[in-house]
Amino acid sequence: MTLESTIAGSWHPGNAQAIRAMADAWEKSTAQDEASAPANPNILILPHAGWAYSGEVAWRAVRQIRNAPFRRVILLAPSHRAWIENRLVAPEADALSTPLGEIRIDRDWLDRLALLAPVIRNNQVHAAEHATQIEYPLLQLALKKGFSIVPLIMGSFGNDQMNMCARALAQLMDSESLLVISSDFTHYGDDFSYTPYGTGGGEDVRTQVAATDAEAVSFITQCDANGFAALIKRTGATICGHVPIELALRAVPAGTSFVRLKYATSSDAERDFTRFVCYVAAVGRTEWHSEIPATLSADDRAFLLRLARESAEHAVRTGKPLPKDRFAATAPKATLAKRGAFVTLNDKATGALRGCIGEILPMRPLVEAVAVRAADSAIHDPRFMPVSERELGGLRVEVSALTPPKPVKSWREIVLGRDGMTLEKDGSFAVFLPQVAPEQGWDLETTLSYLARKAGLSQDDWREGAKFETFQAEVFHE
Repeated sequence: MTLESTIAGSWHPGNAQAIRAMADAWEKSTAQDEASAPANPNILILPHAGWAYSGEVAWRAVRQIRNAPFRRVILLAPSHRAWIENRLVAPEADALSTPLGEIRIDRDWLDRLALLAPVIRNNQVHAAEHATQIEYPLLQLALKKGFSIVPLIMGSFGNDQMNMCARALAQLMDSESLLVISSDFTHYGDDFSYTPYGTGGGEDVRTQVAATDAEAVSFITQCDANGFAALIKRTGATICGHVPIELALRAVPAGTSFVRLKYATSSDAERDFTRFVCYVAAVGRTEWHSEIPATLSADDRAFLLRLARESAEHAVRTGKPLPKDRFAATAPKATLAKRGAFVTLNDKATGALRGCIGEILPMRPLVEAVAVRAADSAIHDPRFMPVSERELGGLRVEVSALTPPKPVKSWREIVLGRDGMTLEKDGSFAVFLPQVAPEQGWDLETTLSYLARKAGLSQDDWREGAKFETFQAEVFHE
């Protein structure tokens, strides 16, 4: 399935020749820019108005990554036409189309993100959103062919969900990925409900708006997410991409550098500042590092997934897990360490849970835990009827390899999107894997209420007298 452009021919030219001609004109006018960008930038902040207004501004940042060897682009954008809360919205499609050709959506990366953060998929939201579509041809011009993309549209977030998404982004970004934030800056005028400096339209209005935007940019260059968020709240500044910007600022590690390359407004030519929109082009450079280092290689994971499926199928047909002698001699070394593990079975078509059983404590080699728990998930999960043989082909197998659980002093130390958790109180016990809260889009208190109910307690029993432990997981699936 390919998602076709709905803005080609209006927001930007509708054919490849006109697009390239426009880019050539921008290149001539920006080639002598004096603003210096950091070497090898891997973060861009781009405006998203029609190219007639903001294209040349955007090109000042885009030209800095020409022919860079990025394999994928992660694009964060605000929603202009759909109400979205506590979710990242990705396309359902396999690819996107522009007059310059198709861009493949990196569904593997997106699936990994969905294990760590609240993601839904909706083509209609993307078909209606110019803030993502306006950037696609620019990226094609710079990166040529061969890169994939993960476009994510967002609305508002609670603190827990914002931090969860930021941690997920930080964990999954790597040296082969380019992060792009799509945002226009202040929208000024009556129809934007923002006229703190009057409606006269004089040069002083632009000056004061520019000062507010400059303060916002200063928080970006300092990587100060709290300061940036406080500015938006204090001033009401109509920076439409403030949520994607804040998310990026919370995701980037210490030492990230940003440089603003250009600031302009839609009324700079006419000099009538009764109504105008502001644009910023900026680039950044960072060194991404995973919050939870992986200990299993791609080959290790592939082996465990094959083993889990074979053991589940064996259990469906025989009622028993796969015997050790069928896998012990060929098990990779890393899978022989003692670790807890869960095996989850989901319906491929609907995503519905079909079975999930595991063990938290590192009681036996990981390879044995996976074989046994795969069988249990298929035929012994008390919440479901045993999996039938005709269902096997329609199931997706997921393995979670766990770190040892550690006690925490307070529930407030639990980090959503990173930590799995256990709750124990008055002899009652329950566990959630790290991916449960992201899949549901819950905040921490909601998560703990459901965890208490899973333990057979009342929904508020976690608030007093409960003990908590946390663990992390390497999660991978077919």
